[in-house]
Amino acid sequence: MTADRTVLPPVRLPAEAELAREALASPLFARAVRLARWAGPGLRVGAGGELPDAEVREAAAELGLEEGADEEGEARAVAGEAWRIAVDVGLVDVTAPEEGDEELGTAAPSADLRLVTGGAPADVLELWAAACECVLSDAALPDMSALVEQITAGEELDLDRLDWDPEADADFLDGALGNLYLLTAMEDPGADGAVPLPALAASLVVPDDMDEPTEEVLAEVSEAVLRLDEQFRMLEPVGVVAYRPVAEEILLEAAGTAPAAEEPEDGDEDVSRYGVVRLTPLGLYALRRRMLAEGLVAPLVGELASEDAYVLLDALPRLPDAVAQTEAEAWLEDRKPAEAATELLDAARGTDDRAPARRLACQQALAVAGGGAEPAVRDVLHDRELGGLARVWLTERGVPGVPQPTDDMVFWLAVDTVAAQLGGLRDDTPELRELVEHLVGMHRGFFAAAWRVDHPATPEVLEAMGRLHPDRQVAKDARKAAFKARSRPTA
Repeated sequence: MTADRTVLPPVRLPAEAELAREALASPLFARAVRLARWAGPGLRVGAGGELPDAEVREAAAELGLEEGADEEGEARAVAGEAWRIAVDVGLVDVTAPEEGDEELGTAAPSADLRLVTGGAPADVLELWAAACECVLSDAALPDMSALVEQITAGEELDLDRLDWDPEADADFLDGALGNLYLLTAMEDPGADGAVPLPALAASLVVPDDMDEPTEEVLAEVSEAVLRLDEQFRMLEPVGVVAYRPVAEEILLEAAGTAPAAEEPEDGDEDVSRYGVVRLTPLGLYALRRRMLAEGLVAPLVGELASEDAYVLLDALPRLPDAVAQTEAEAWLEDRKPAEAATELLDAARGTDDRAPARRLACQQALAVAGGGAEPAVRDVLHDRELGGLARVWLTERGVPGVPQPTDDMVFWLAVDTVAAQLGGLRDDTPELRELVEHLVGMHRGFFAAAWRVDHPATPEVLEAMGRLHPDRQVAKDARKAAFKARSRPTA
C-alpha cells in the first residue's frame, strides 16, 4: 500500500455472482432491462432516444404499472425513467432520425442486452454500475424549482439569484455516501448498518469541535435531512441504499402545510420517523468502485493476506477488532507458524511513531498463531523492544519457565502499550483511561520510574496520562514526570 494515498478501512463484499443477482433484482435496472427487451426493431423514438407519449403509456403497461386517474402521471414517470436508463446504459441502440422524418428516430435492443442473461457476473455489474452512475448524477443535481419559477413567471433568467453551486451539491451527496461507507466498514459483522437520517445529516453539517449545536446549525441539519430524503428516495430503486423515508407528516410540517407535531410526553420520539438509511452490498460495491477510480486505497476484507507482515501490522490497529482478527487469521492461514511469527516480530521492531501500534498488533496476531509460534517468540525474550511482548504471550499460553522481566522492561512495555493506543480513534477512550488507571495503580511510584524510560514516546505518554487520569494529584505527578522526560539529556 502506498503511504501517500488515502487508505480506507476494508469492507466485506459478497461474491460477484451474488452481487449480479442483486443488481438484476434492483427495481430500476430490472425495469430498464424489461423495456429494452420490449423495444422491438424499429420502435419510434425522439431525437434523443426519448419515447413519445403513446409509447410511454405502452411502456408503463409493459411494466405492469397501474394507470388510474391518480396513478397515471406517476406510472408514466417511472416508465420514462426506466427507458432513459436503458438508453443511457446502452441496453438499446438508438438510430438518429433521417432528414425530413419529423425528428423521429428508431430504437432496438442492443448487443449488450444479451450480457444480462448470457454474460458473466462482471458484465452484469458493469451495466448496473453504469445505471447507478446515471442515478447518482441525477440525485446530485441542484433543485430546479427556482429555475422553473423564473421561467413560468416570464422573468429574465438570473443564475446568480438561484444560488447554485453544482460542485457543492455533488460534494454533499458524496460526503453522505462516504460517511455511510465508513460506518459500514467499521461496524461489527452482523450489524445491520442502519443510520438515522438526522445523525447522518449532523455528520455533514455540525463542526467536529462543536459540543452543543447552535439553533442555526440545527436548522442546517433539518435542511440537510430533507435534502438527503429526496436523494435517497432516488437512490433506493437502483439498489444503492435500503431506505425508510421521512414520515409524510414531517415533510408537510417542513413545507408549512401542516401544524407542528406535538412532542411526546415522555420525550422519547421515534427517530425512524425522520428517515433511516442503510448502504446495501450493491451500494458498497458501487462506492468502492468510485473510490478506487479516484485513486483511494479501498481494500476488501482478506486482501491483507497477500501483503507482507509490516503492511499487515500497520493496518490492523485501524480496523474493528472482529475484522482485525479475521485479517490476522487469513494472513496466517497459508504460512508456517514459526516463519510467520518471525516475520511478524521483525515487522514489529522500530522507533517510528507507528511502531508501538505495530507491536500491539503483533501481539494480537500472535494470539491466533497457535503453539507453532513459540520458538520464534522465545528467540526475542531478551530483545529490548520485543522482550516484554514475548513474556506476555508466553505467560498467557501457560508456558513454563518464562523469565521474570526486569523493572526497565516492565516500564518500557507500559509506555509502549499506552503509546500504541494514543492518536486517531483510540485516543481518549474509556478503555485507554482504564489502562492508565490500571498501570498507575499496579506500580507504586510509577512516575518516579517512568520518566526515565528510554522510549521515544515517553514524554507524550506521560502527558497523556496526566490528561486522562481522573485523580488530580496523579495527573499533576504525570505532568511533572513528562517535563522531566523532556528535559532529560539525550545520548
